[in-house]
Amino acid sequence: MSTVTRGLATAGSALALAASSLLLASSPASAATSCNGPDCTGKDPSATVCQNDARTVATNSLGTELRYSPTCRAAWARQSGDTAMTVWVESNTGLEQAIHYSGNGTAWTAMIDDRGIIARACGHVTGFGSSCTTWY
Repeated sequence: MSTVTRGLATAGSALALAASSLLLASSPASAATSCNGPDCTGKDPSATVCQNDARTVATNSLGTELRYSPTCRAAWARQSGDTAMTVWVESNTGLEQAIHYSGNGTAWTAMIDDRGIIARACGHVTGFGSSCTTWY
């Protein structure tokens, strides 16, 4: 192997190693944070590990979902569809997080503590009224 070929092979290997290190360092999973119960209140579930094991535990007549993460012991509301509305999640202790959903794509509220308490998700369409999920 010539010196030039060997030098190019070494440089190529070094560049591949550097690129793979950058990809691993910037992966979304490594950027996710964790929280539990009250520490989750006000946090975006998509920026935490809470989204990883979340499940829909109830849905209302407007399609508003109550999402719950057993790992984080936190709840939030999620909405999709084509109707603009106000969406919120509330607990029986008075915690609440709300958003205005534009009727485009999927959106969700910030989380609330759901450790040892119960929560529900609600939606309100102007001129139509409100609908809430069952308490969970």
